[in-house]
Amino acid sequence: MLNNVAAVLLDGVHPFELGVVCEVFGLDRSDEGLPVYDFAVVSAEGPTLGTHVAGFTVSTPYGLDRLDEADLVVVPAGDTYAVRGYPPELLASLRRVVDRGARVLSVCSGVFALGAAGLLDGRRCAVHWQHVDGLARQYPRAIIEPDVLYVDEDPVITSAGTAAGIDACLHIVRKEQGPEVANSIARRMVVPPHRDGGQAQYIERPLPRSRCDTVGEVLVWMQQHLDEETTVEQLAARAHMAPRTFARRFQQETGTTPYRWILRQRVLLAQELLEATDETMDAIAGRAGFGNAAALRHQFVRSLGTTPQAYRRTFRGPKAA
Repeated sequence: MLNNVAAVLLDGVHPFELGVVCEVFGLDRSDEGLPVYDFAVVSAEGPTLGTHVAGFTVSTPYGLDRLDEADLVVVPAGDTYAVRGYPPELLASLRRVVDRGARVLSVCSGVFALGAAGLLDGRRCAVHWQHVDGLARQYPRAIIEPDVLYVDEDPVITSAGTAAGIDACLHIVRKEQGPEVANSIARRMVVPPHRDGGQAQYIERPLPRSRCDTVGEVLVWMQQHLDEETTVEQLAARAHMAPRTFARRFQQETGTTPYRWILRQRVLLAQELLEATDETMDAIAGRAGFGNAAALRHQFVRSLGTTPQAYRRTFRGPKAA
């Protein structure tokens, strides 16, 4: 059962990520018939710590011994967490939590503390996309899923950015106490009640720029004609190159193939239209160059791990979907 929850404080903690944990587990909602958790904020580095980012301090009377009775221990994100060292006693406490069958959850860069404790070795994990490379370098035995919102490798749960921390917290509540409790908390927080862990982080990965630019004009034309079918031969003719030369230059200057570049831009355009318009799926599919709603759905799921309808519902609410 999920009754006792502790959030770990380290110097430089990010207040929003800490606030997420306090909001889900620290508020008394018994007037609505919801569970009341035995919640505490626990310091790993003395009674008073700075946030650095927001410029204020946080005080708590609880030390690491409080973790020994928790059903869930959450490590929020923090300033420099990706590069700092961690107190050995904290790492030992986190290992004990897992060894006795309780859960640990990281929010964003809090995952580096779990890595330092050896809790990511051989486990799938999630992290904010900006930290993927750094986490892989430091903890090569971790199995990183670079785009997803959160990963549940019970008893170790890891989440990506700030909002994904909310998703992971609600996922644990749903898992332990059912969807009605999780949905009620989400309603109070005015957040989507459920986003699957495998859903993509909705990140736009800019294509790398080259020191030279021989396909720039073709890229502009491709961007303006995403709704049209085209071939490498046609694009090469626009660039006044042989097809093989064009394909090689395109790869060098964009880091991808013409087909994959067009596909990514079409998905991005579909995202914009789903967020900003009430157009039908077929209309969006036509404008984005997918032809029909079925093809749009197929490529959208492949790229983002969610459906166009679910994406629109997330960004515009259920009535829009």
